[in-house]
Amino acid sequence: MSGISEVGFLGLSGALLAVGLLGVLTRRNFVLILVAIEIAMNAAILNFVYFAAYAPTAAGLSGQAIAVVLVGFAATEVAVGLAIVLALNRARGSINVAEATELRL
Repeated sequence: MSGISEVGFLGLSGALLAVGLLGVLTRRNFVLILVAIEIAMNAAILNFVYFAAYAPTAAGLSGQAIAVVLVGFAATEVAVGLAIVLALNRARGSINVAEATELRL
């Protein structure tokens, strides 16, 4: 491992998760909520990669494999989220979450 300790990695991951959750709970703009979700997902990815290096399994790649799947999932989530933002902007003229009260556009 590098010079950063376990507490450093977990502290950084916890801080990223806290910033992501705070952003999801306080923002009204849909794009900023998507960014906050991405920050929280990066905290989970950081944990998987660190613990894969800290306690390797027999294959040695389980944490990295999960991280790659999560990165793909995050990219898919952004694509679907931005499609929703575009549809919401076309229908309502705004991307404010508080104005999107119905599921139908």
